[in-house]
Amino acid sequence: MKTIKNIGLIIFLIGLGIFTSLIFIGEFEFSQESLDQVISEKGIKSEIFIDALKKNVVGKEFEGMLALSPKITSALETANQQHRKNKEYKKVIYTAPHDMAAFIAKKSGSGFIVNNKGLMWFLTFGLGIIGALMFIVPNIILLGAKGIKNDGIYHENATDRGWIAWFVFIFLISFYLILYFRSEYAVNWTYLLDPISESLSGNPAGHWFVYGFMYCVVMLVMAVRMYIKYRHNMYQMVRTTSVLFFQIVFAFLIPEIMVRLQMPYYDFKNAFPLDYDFFFSWNLRELMASGGIGLFILVWGIVLTLVIVPVMVYFFGKRWYCSWVCGCGGLAETLGDPYRQHSSKSLLSWKIERWLVHGVLLFALVMTGLTLYSFFAESGTVLGIKTQNVQNTYSLLIGSFFAGVIGTGFYPIFGNRVWCRFGCPLAAYLGFVQRFKSRFRITTNGGQCISCGNCSTYCEQGIDVRAYAQKGENIVRSSCVGCGVCSAVCPRGVLKLENGPEKGRVNPTQVLLGNDVDLMELVNKR
Repeated sequence: MKTIKNIGLIIFLIGLGIFTSLIFIGEFEFSQESLDQVISEKGIKSEIFIDALKKNVVGKEFEGMLALSPKITSALETANQQHRKNKEYKKVIYTAPHDMAAFIAKKSGSGFIVNNKGLMWFLTFGLGIIGALMFIVPNIILLGAKGIKNDGIYHENATDRGWIAWFVFIFLISFYLILYFRSEYAVNWTYLLDPISESLSGNPAGHWFVYGFMYCVVMLVMAVRMYIKYRHNMYQMVRTTSVLFFQIVFAFLIPEIMVRLQMPYYDFKNAFPLDYDFFFSWNLRELMASGGIGLFILVWGIVLTLVIVPVMVYFFGKRWYCSWVCGCGGLAETLGDPYRQHSSKSLLSWKIERWLVHGVLLFALVMTGLTLYSFFAESGTVLGIKTQNVQNTYSLLIGSFFAGVIGTGFYPIFGNRVWCRFGCPLAAYLGFVQRFKSRFRITTNGGQCISCGNCSTYCEQGIDVRAYAQKGENIVRSSCVGCGVCSAVCPRGVLKLENGPEKGRVNPTQVLLGNDVDLMELVNKR
């Protein structure tokens, strides 16, 4: 079995290596015909930019994006600078330089990669999937008896912040930086998925389609690992299946098919304020211009946030969304599961969590208020503040860096719920309802607790579950996502996830503000 695992690891690394190399290789040749298409599709009116492309790009061959991208971005920046200087604002190109480079590169691809998309898909995604499964599936035999312990989780470089974990950390961070800020280097990846994208939406793949497809593939493969590891717990089996369904069907397939049917691209499970740009002017105008389906999406988005979310939290806790529906939570529970033990349990982390996650929620609400006022008042400023600047700041700091680069990239070092715990505004909203108006709680039986520490070790939200279990106190925390892993790894059945009457959820000895047992102990000592 170990031989099969090692062979699988080698195959996976080969696929990953080829996938990574596509950033630097490839052949590109931009024709006059392609230039005409770019001018038409982008509505370019800048003669300076067009002339620069004709002089430095059209008809020339380039080996890799490192050679092509600088010429396009330099031409765009120079043209915009000159137009602004001459006050020719109608000629300014507002597409980001690197996005323009990606757009042009997509129309310039030639050579082996473009002409052998199926083969290249197999050599990257195919080998990656086969290798990963060969590494994961033998665990069914190697794991032996059912049950999960924490006595070996800190003894491997991959799960104890060793060199393997740091390698994964660097790779994930680099991947997200390319995805968000240098998308032209993802062009070769898009060629591999053109056939799939065209079959779904009718359009060639873009870098966000690559991300959506990879998201689903990674969740599927790592879900196999979840099924094996938690095979003794039906709750985990069903929950894993649920997040897979909602990610693949609602977040990936349905939005792409809607585009093919000339409808707005929309993920029906993505609730505001996680879907922070739902009330942006461009989105509202697009929905209102889409007829009946646009109006339905607008009403659905509002009802989902104001009615469905709090009602479901009341009956089932925030787990119904964070652990059963949300794509961010789905990735955290599959790809991030090997790193859940790294979530800090310190009092300082808890304090930072409270201030930071509620600060992001407040930021999102203020931004949305400014946005709606600007939309209805048809003004770009509110009290001298440019609404667009506020939106851009949120999109960059929260939407890109926090939710993307940090939220997933930090899995191997800081645990799998960094975004959910410290940055997700929807998690803050759900948690507020769960803490004060919900039937959900995790009950404990202190008399049976043997203080093994499994529960606290595996808690991805940084809750010291063992402290509650030892006292026999119910766990009612706004941060708890109800993943149920603490219950799954308990060897004595001390912990149970329950939905019951509100009365009796909180023991009078528990601290009301945050309900933190460690804080209670600190107060008692003083």
